[in-house]
Amino acid sequence: MQACERILSDKLLHQFAERAGVYDRENRFFHEDFEDLRDAGYLTMPVPKELGGAGMTRQGDRSLEWLLKEAMEGEIFNAGHSERGNDLPVLLSTSKAERVDGGFRFTGHKMFGSLMPVWTRMGLHATWADADGGPKVVHAFLPRDYDGWRMIETWDTMGMRATRSDDTVLERAFVPDKYIARILPAGGADNYIVAMFAWALLGFGNIYYGVAQRAMDLALPGIKNKKSIAVSRSMAYHPEIQHMVADMALAFDPIGPHLDRVAEDWSNGVDHGATWPAKIVSGKYHAVEACWRIVDKAMEVSGAAGMSRANELERLFRDARCGRFHPTNTFLVHEIVAKTALGIDLGEQPRWG
Repeated sequence: MQACERILSDKLLHQFAERAGVYDRENRFFHEDFEDLRDAGYLTMPVPKELGGAGMTRQGDRSLEWLLKEAMEGEIFNAGHSERGNDLPVLLSTSKAERVDGGFRFTGHKMFGSLMPVWTRMGLHATWADADGGPKVVHAFLPRDYDGWRMIETWDTMGMRATRSDDTVLERAFVPDKYIARILPAGGADNYIVAMFAWALLGFGNIYYGVAQRAMDLALPGIKNKKSIAVSRSMAYHPEIQHMVADMALAFDPIGPHLDRVAEDWSNGVDHGATWPAKIVSGKYHAVEACWRIVDKAMEVSGAAGMSRANELERLFRDARCGRFHPTNTFLVHEIVAKTALGIDLGEQPRWG
């Protein structure tokens, strides 16, 4: 926590807050914030100290040490995994991987790509259908200066507008063997895959935890100053307002401890065996669902003022709704949790019927 506070100072966070509304209105990437984060060392926080990073690692897996070294050299790694029609991101793929001399060629259409304007190494995966022993999924990192890919500007969205998570079309893009991270049986997972879910989903959960906290910080002071002819004092004394505020607080309190527990267990190498996927998606799911309920109620207790584009709550309301689109979605969460509880292997085919 101390390392994080040194990197993300109050001054820096205040600057981010001042610019957030501008990015949203202009639907543009947060270039200024990104450069500030890079200069502060935020992008290399997970890199071990002996390699020059802040050492905020999880589990200490060094199987891709080249990635850590390239991160310290300034390369920007993104996640370009999402695909339409694929509700099992990373584990399966609608994209195609073709084995060629010295590497693989990738063909497909990716969406919801992170850091699209600035990445230098795109994380992607695709199905190698004719691999020996059956279909395999190839995980790779595509250098930006290689040919065979193009970005399509599709990002004009309800919320999360500053992320500019545009689409990518892969047209037999070549990736050399040195940038192939894993080759696994289709639907299979190892520590690389589970770690990817742990890092991403617990990160998503923490973001929406912050959105929920900000919504409460904005809404509650306003209630204390809000008047009505129905009450002699402020609306803080209205019983239904108090009921909603209690609901917000009750929804908020469990988010942090839940995320912390899952993250600490992961970092400390606690052996939860086959239940790890369920525990990871559960942490993200509860954070997102609680955030949505809190922001929705924050809008309601704030009154019609929350509808104004000038009100930060209006943007938080739109951003909070996007949490349910982030993987894993509610349908997959319930599938993973239920199958885990029932002892059904997550890789069993067919998935239904």
